[in-house]
Amino acid sequence: MRSQTASIKEVKTSPFSDQKPGSSGLRKKVTLFQQQNYTENFVQCILNSIPENERESCTIVVGGDGRYYMKDTIQTIARMAAANGVGSLVVGQHGIFSTPAVSCTIRKRSAKAGIVLSASHNPGGPSGDFGIKFNTSNGAPAPESITNHIFQLSKEISSYKICEGITLDLSSIGKQQWTVENRKPFFVEVVDSVQDYLELMKEVFDFVKLKQLLSADNAPKLLLNAMHGVTGPYIKRIFVEELGAPVTSLINYIPKEDFGGHHPDPNLTYAADLVEILERGEHDLGAAFDGDG
Repeated sequence: MRSQTASIKEVKTSPFSDQKPGSSGLRKKVTLFQQQNYTENFVQCILNSIPENERESCTIVVGGDGRYYMKDTIQTIARMAAANGVGSLVVGQHGIFSTPAVSCTIRKRSAKAGIVLSASHNPGGPSGDFGIKFNTSNGAPAPESITNHIFQLSKEISSYKICEGITLDLSSIGKQQWTVENRKPFFVEVVDSVQDYLELMKEVFDFVKLKQLLSADNAPKLLLNAMHGVTGPYIKRIFVEELGAPVTSLINYIPKEDFGGHHPDPNLTYAADLVEILERGEHDLGAAFDGDG
């Protein structure tokens, strides 16, 4: 693992009046997040909400549902985390991490926090929605006391710190390292997005018996629709590779930045293709999944 060097830059900025996160984080149109300094301001306020002595050398888990602007934002988060003294990031391969998997990985790795990049079942793409959610060390969404603090910080911000020389390779599993000025090294570990969550599921469910059921000659016929959201890699790994269901059990399981042009909302309107197939009576069970899992 080769260490690279990065310098810290402080950028002057001005507050935005609309950065009040709700229970699902800050959710806006992509075009708003693309405004100059908009994403950087909010990320800096998230980092500033962590006390400096706790932020120093801590680990933060980062990933999202695969929607448009996610990969750009992960790069921004990495550059700003390094500049603000964070010790390491754990990032899902290709940036992919379902919301439950982020919570799982936060707890498993004793991380300080997590940042989830998703607008849930809202549409994606350049003209769609984007969102940034903040999770605390217990894996749960930040409580109102913290989101209110972040909002207050967003009204007072005057600058943010960033290491513009850092660019992550999100495609390769493994560790990447930078030396940030005279500080300790900054690490980014790109991980298998599914592994930690899969191990948790094996603790909760009896995979041996489930595999016997789903790989038997008379196995129930499943139809699982990931709606081109984040759950695609999870259902393929769990149901097909681990439990033996045929890959024909899955539809729309490749994540897309615009969710195939649809809302990743598992209802009768947006999962109509699933409903249409099930009405033929050839399957025993069907399910559709929200965009962020």
